[in-house]
Amino acid sequence: MDISLTPYEARVIGSLIEKEITTPDQYPLSLNALASACNQKSNREPVLELDEATIQQTVDALVKKALVSDKTGYGSRTTKYRHRFCNTEFGLLKFSERELGIVCALLLRGPQTPGELRTHTSRLCQFNDMEEVEATLMQLMERSDGPFVAKLPREPGKRESRYMHLFSGDAPAQGTPGGADDALDGAERERLVELELRVGELEQEVARLGRELERLAPKAVAGGTEA
Repeated sequence: MDISLTPYEARVIGSLIEKEITTPDQYPLSLNALASACNQKSNREPVLELDEATIQQTVDALVKKALVSDKTGYGSRTTKYRHRFCNTEFGLLKFSERELGIVCALLLRGPQTPGELRTHTSRLCQFNDMEEVEATLMQLMERSDGPFVAKLPREPGKRESRYMHLFSGDAPAQGTPGGADDALDGAERERLVELELRVGELEQEVARLGRELERLAPKAVAGGTEA
């Protein structure tokens, strides 16, 4: 599998897939609509506050990877975006409805248990019971063109193991199932992802402050000239 997504790219792809399924009349999405989808407070983990400049940079990177297409609609100057990640005439990845629901939920919310996935995919696909969720997860782990999902070691005190997508890197190396070292690896990966997101947010804030300083600089010069 050659696809490698940053945390922001995973959020953009997941948001486009979700909106294609849940609000097809509003799909593809404008930059403003995509920013709202990425930053919405429901069904997202973590909740982000990305500005349109950051979304645009992320989308541009995905366009270069041929994972997103941008097109100006007939009679409109607004550019709209659709994913080419899977289930399109342009891409090689093909998922069933249930497989796509799980992949989308993992892209939007990170590692989850089968029970959480059944809840969080309710608007994307239909699972009649937990066995169907687990069977779909197994398919995603065992596909010949994959794997696309990995099972994380069960954390101490937890009844269920969580599952993660593999579009942003491999799963932590496993030692003794359920051991403390495995739990540490899983927690360490979560911390790294969170740090990447925080660094991205700090870079975004620095860029915003830079733009604000550029905007204020001419006024300061003009004020000094008048004095």
